[in-house]
Amino acid sequence: MRISRAFRSGFGSIAIALALMSPAAAADLGGNCCADLEERVAELEATTARKGNRKVSLTISGWVNEAVFAWDDGTEHNVYVGTNSVEQSRFRFVGEAKITSDWSAGYTLEIGTQGHPSSQWNQNSPSSSSSNPNNQDNQLLVRKSYWYVKNNDWGQVAVGLNGTATYHLLDDADFTLTRNILDAEAPAIYLSQFQLRADGNPIGTTPLRWTDILRGFNNSTPGQSARRNVVRYDSPTYEGFSFAAAWGEASLWDVALIYKNDIHDFSVLARAGYGQSNNPGTQFSGTPSTYVAGGTPCISSSTTTASLPNFRCDWGGAAATIMHKPTGLFVFGGWGKQHIDTGNPVTESQLTEPDSTTWFIQPGIEQKWFSLGKTNIFGEYRHDDAGSNPGKTFSSSVNLWQGGIVQRIEAAEMSIYAVYEHADGDINGTGVGGIPSGRTSLDAFQEGIFGALINF
Repeated sequence: MRISRAFRSGFGSIAIALALMSPAAAADLGGNCCADLEERVAELEATTARKGNRKVSLTISGWVNEAVFAWDDGTEHNVYVGTNSVEQSRFRFVGEAKITSDWSAGYTLEIGTQGHPSSQWNQNSPSSSSSNPNNQDNQLLVRKSYWYVKNNDWGQVAVGLNGTATYHLLDDADFTLTRNILDAEAPAIYLSQFQLRADGNPIGTTPLRWTDILRGFNNSTPGQSARRNVVRYDSPTYEGFSFAAAWGEASLWDVALIYKNDIHDFSVLARAGYGQSNNPGTQFSGTPSTYVAGGTPCISSSTTTASLPNFRCDWGGAAATIMHKPTGLFVFGGWGKQHIDTGNPVTESQLTEPDSTTWFIQPGIEQKWFSLGKTNIFGEYRHDDAGSNPGKTFSSSVNLWQGGIVQRIEAAEMSIYAVYEHADGDINGTGVGGIPSGRTSLDAFQEGIFGALINF
């Protein structure tokens, strides 16, 4: 009986306490509790990227890559600031949706952005003078725009503006920190539109540029392709091997074989491929000159006349990186070739050397010596035996030396870099347009590049 009375007494006290709590007081308590939370949720919703539906994911990423470029051509020197065209600044939208456990579909939309593109300036100005809108200052350009369907066992098919199978064929064989700083194309890109000199004087009435004597339709580098409107297939990976193939407008096609694996204490990445096209591109009118876009402008970036009537361009190459994981010592190297046919009697007579080749080797070491992140110290030598540029050169031989350091800052997803480049060589001129005939030695060109790439 004592226990029963105590229980009833305690229960009654609780009931009285609950009764004394008015509805208004309870409402105030709830409001005070949730108001701040609701405000924070509303703020988050207002600043968050939205997608059109809940079935397709959305990932936004990219990077900003800006640098200081100090150059010296033996007669003039200056310092420019702009977007590093080796891997220009960009942002990317990627989405994917699961269809079944084995099938998925998605898309990629990648937009390039540039202030002063470093591949377009020269001794006369840090601003671009290109007629091609994609190469002008302060531009946005569509780099990729494609959809895909993927099966875990059969691979992926993509349709739209995309890299072909040999796009970055040589570049993407590098898995170290130098990939976005000094890939296979970088030595040529850093020179780009700068004018050549011999004994301190420009060469030709319309001065020759490094892009005039370094051949290769994509960034003056033989052996690899570009981004085009294609249907592309990528196989699954088996025992480290994968395969890619692409077909594009006007019979552009290429294939590539990729191997990526760890073998004992070594990491290996190797790529090889071949491509062919009978499309020299489309010529557009512009100011100050015409320009060629699309296709495979293996001969000229300003006119398709010299490519007709039976144009065909073949290209191929191979590259690999081998790294000793315990020490971080690595070697990245490769070779590429381009061959041109035109069926044009005038052009063929000027194409005394239809082949252009390049080879390069980049040794280095990549280790995490500091808590900030990995450090990469490297050197590189690239040599080009470039073929004919009708009306300008019969051939050329160019030596390209580079060295530098890349420091990763993991906390900021950032790479800070410093690169030195030295270029020299000689050309075999045609004697047309003020260009000397026969062999002419080129004045050395030097450049220092100091910048950073930050991912988001």
